[in-house]
Amino acid sequence: MNILVEGGLIREVSDKPIRSQTAETVDCRGLTLMPGLIDCHVHVIASQIRLPLNALLPDSLVATRAAVIMRGMLDRGFTTVRDAGGADYGLVKAVEEGTIIGPRLVICGKALSQSGGHADMRDAWDERNPADYGRKLGSLGRICDGVPEVRRASREEIKAGAKFLKIMANGGVASPNDPISFVQYSLEEIAAIVDEARHAGTYVAAHTYTDESISRCVEQGVRSLEHCNLVSEATAKRMAELDAFACPTLVTLEASIKKGKELGMLEENFRKIDDVRLHAYTALERLSRAGTKTAFGTDLTAAELHPYQADEFIYRKEVLSNRALVDSATTVAADLLNMKGAVGEIAPGAHADIIGLTDDPLKNINVLTAAESMPLIVKGGTIVRNNRAS
Repeated sequence: MNILVEGGLIREVSDKPIRSQTAETVDCRGLTLMPGLIDCHVHVIASQIRLPLNALLPDSLVATRAAVIMRGMLDRGFTTVRDAGGADYGLVKAVEEGTIIGPRLVICGKALSQSGGHADMRDAWDERNPADYGRKLGSLGRICDGVPEVRRASREEIKAGAKFLKIMANGGVASPNDPISFVQYSLEEIAAIVDEARHAGTYVAAHTYTDESISRCVEQGVRSLEHCNLVSEATAKRMAELDAFACPTLVTLEASIKKGKELGMLEENFRKIDDVRLHAYTALERLSRAGTKTAFGTDLTAAELHPYQADEFIYRKEVLSNRALVDSATTVAADLLNMKGAVGEIAPGAHADIIGLTDDPLKNINVLTAAESMPLIVKGGTIVRNNRAS
């Protein structure tokens, strides 16, 4: 096949030679070309595994570290990422203008959390104003309670450049005060946030582990369910019926078990990991059987953990086919991001996001996990890596 790129977009794809007087030729013989990868759940501002400490870092340090984290993602072939809490429009703009070399960044701004919820990083005795956290670049979320307050927060995040909204609807691993079983936000609050997203022509993603929490969110119109480790067969089917997406994140739990202790993770966080980690594989099976659209996501925190990003493919292949894995990080991910036709495919009109591989990932998914297997990376028509160049 031959591909013509002009102005950062794919102009033509043909099985016949394409003639151009001005085009630079890149010889890809022997490589398998595929669209750039899409990670639908990242936190580019997270450089420390203890998120309460991450939220206290100076904004300038957070932004500088985020630039390094994003360059690493691009070097792994991820040309588009969806930040699920923390990143702001300044980082989006820095990527767009080339100040930061990294993947295309789709943001929700700050994730919305109730007091004592998953984005409330204050210890039990900490009575500081939660707004002090919400204004920091290193904070994943902001606190808002009650229907009027969540509506205002939703509008503020959309005004500030959010392309979707994220809510914390369940307890989580990294937060200090909420066990995994805690269900968060009232139905009225969730419905109000979904309503505001619809008014803006977008959708809501929800941090959620337990079946009860997933079910509540789906019935209120939440489109993207993150993690989903404890989903039941019935709820997985309901997700498929309502055209909702699942975005499991296996690698963050596995990597935290491997490296968390040396990075300072607290014992109570390890106990929370045990509550959900091994259920993830059963959840993947249930979602697959139900026909739920499942996107690729990783949810890694700490600079030392981000390099494990592509290992998500390895964990998921215990359950899913190579075709399903490739789709999850291309066409399904693009659909979730409301970017069908723009990313996730090699076709006329799409962004020229292309990676060249030494093997076919439909036969060998491991080819997506090593830099030496990915000699060519192109993002928006710009060659990021070409190890075959003379």
